[in-house]
Amino acid sequence: MAEECAQRRLAAIMAADVVGYSRLIEQHEAGTLAALRDRRRTVLTPLVTRHHGRIVKVMGDGVLVEFGSAVNAVVCAVELQNGMAEANNGLPEDRKVILRVGINLGDVVVDGGDLYGDGVNVAARLQSIAAPGEICVAGSVYDQVKRKLDFVFDELGPQTMKNITEPVLVYRVWSSSSTTQENYGPVEKVARPLPTTPSIAVLPFTNMSNDPEQESFVDGLTEDLITDLSRTAGLFVIARNSTFTYKGKPVDVRRVARDLGVRYLLEGSARRAAGRVRINAQLIDAIGGDHLWAERFDRGLEDIFAVQDEVTGKIVEALVGRLTATPVRNRPTNLEAYELCVRARPLSQRTALDAREAIFLLERAIALDPEYAEAHRLLALNLWLCWELWDKPVDPTRARAMAEAQRAVTLDPNDAGNRWVLGIILGYERRWAESDAEFDATFNLDPNYADAWAIRADLTTLKGHPAEAIEYVLKALRLNPHPPGWYYWVLGQAQHALRDHESAVHTLRRPETYRTTSRRILAASLAQLGRLEEARQEAEMFMISNPNFTIRHWSASQPFRDEDLRRYFEEGYRMAGLPE
Repeated sequence: MAEECAQRRLAAIMAADVVGYSRLIEQHEAGTLAALRDRRRTVLTPLVTRHHGRIVKVMGDGVLVEFGSAVNAVVCAVELQNGMAEANNGLPEDRKVILRVGINLGDVVVDGGDLYGDGVNVAARLQSIAAPGEICVAGSVYDQVKRKLDFVFDELGPQTMKNITEPVLVYRVWSSSSTTQENYGPVEKVARPLPTTPSIAVLPFTNMSNDPEQESFVDGLTEDLITDLSRTAGLFVIARNSTFTYKGKPVDVRRVARDLGVRYLLEGSARRAAGRVRINAQLIDAIGGDHLWAERFDRGLEDIFAVQDEVTGKIVEALVGRLTATPVRNRPTNLEAYELCVRARPLSQRTALDAREAIFLLERAIALDPEYAEAHRLLALNLWLCWELWDKPVDPTRARAMAEAQRAVTLDPNDAGNRWVLGIILGYERRWAESDAEFDATFNLDPNYADAWAIRADLTTLKGHPAEAIEYVLKALRLNPHPPGWYYWVLGQAQHALRDHESAVHTLRRPETYRTTSRRILAASLAQLGRLEEARQEAEMFMISNPNFTIRHWSASQPFRDEDLRRYFEEGYRMAGLPE
């Protein structure tokens, strides 16, 4: 009866907490508490007052704030993150106070000055999903603010939350330089700053053919243009995974450029019919709104790679002001082999089933064109993943992966992709000097290769240099802001090795990587935090999809150069209850 009479109201709830609070307190208790008091007084409280909010309660490492408006809540959160970032300027890494923020719009139960109910619980769960320095909002908030605030929202999809009956649609917020609401002044930019060199993203070209089966051909054209531009000295090029998040969606070029942190966008369309290909392409200055270059190409299908080279050359000339010589790429001589390889590209580095399908396609491509270097490289990568992660027999898969990677480099030593795939396989063979040389060659050929930076972080962590590994992942994330989930796996692994377990837990619970093989590292981090019940639950769920895992087999397969770190990982797995 008391619950029936409880006062309820609709409210926008902001929950924020301090990343790594326990670590900060352990290392600098007095300084951390003083810093938090100062931030509440000089940053949080003035912002909440300005945006007509109410601080419901302050916990040791967090705060709960109520707003009458979702718009007010989101703007306050953005300004709060900006204010915290400004206050952190010049501080050493172990003294910075970094927040995660979640915002929900929902029904709350009022009890005196406190608030309860799912409206509050969802905000807290959203805050736990957010990465350090980020803001995550519920779909209910997004629906209220999407046409009122000039922010970029990345949809993370429906997320299952503890003790919440239905999945919640989640968005990550990126701010632009100002809001569109006249009541709010300028909001400092949270989105990515522009690089010092000309920066470009190639958006997925539109398939203008009536045949939907030509979609992969047009996607391949886009991917090859990204690869060719990426190899050009003096350009900053966004990776394929990030630009393809806009595929099939209406594009506001200024918003996309802000989201990706680039100045220039290339967009276009292609039609393939009757042995010919027709391509329209245009280069846009997203800041000035100018079209710098546009052209149409109508060529025979056999000239497709020459057209790619021509488009790349014209873009480079427009942006850099001069053509720079890059080594000639190994191109396929058989168009069917090329199309099979294009179909295999997006299947790599996802799941065991995808890897098996990719291997099937790539073996067919090599049968048609035995000297097609990219096909050998992708075959090597998928074979390596199968024995390293997905329980495929080590023999002969391991030796075959090495042979295919070496074959790819022999056929085209100037392809950065070939070099890093050989580099990671050599690393797992403990041939560390050769591996380092291949990665060095990779970045000399293509400093924009995001996947290579991220995968090198794996070996760098196992070398015993997790802080350096984190820098590599952050570099990869700048080049690929909407990455595949394994980037966060590698980041969480480095954070675990650094003993920053709270950050590791938050990273490994991100929707992009949660419920993948990275779950074993999540279990180990939870165990090291003393959260043994959660750790054992995660370990049990990991074993459901990895029934053959043992600590001994895993340890033997890992190329640790730091034996103390190997033992630390093993200890975490044992604490979580993974089998010996």
